Amino acid sequence: MVKPTPLSGSYKLLLHYKRGRGAGVYVVSPKPLPLAKGKTRLPHVYNHKEQRLCLHYPKANEWDTSMYYVKSLIPWACEWLMHYEIWVGTGEWKGGGIEHDEDE
Repeated sequence: MVKPTPLSGSYKLLLHYKRGRGAGVYVVSPKPLPLAKGKTRLPHVYNHKEQRLCLHYPKANEWDTSMYYVKSLIPWACEWLMHYEIWVGTGEWKGGGIEHDEDE
């Protein structure tokens, strides 16, 4: 379980690593994640239904298997969740990132 800020809710994450394919980070609970008012999809995810978070852009080589999860993917997931909570409240994604299709 992670709690991105002292005012945040708690989230259960699943980190799935597949040799040769990289890692995926999923929000397991709550599921489904509540959406911002008027929105129909989560922002900045690789897969809306699976709640697979977009934490880095693979084509830019921002993460590789030599990096420790606890110093990269887990803090990045907490940062994503912080921006997600702001998005739920405002309807605007302020977390930056590169636009891409799901499962890219």
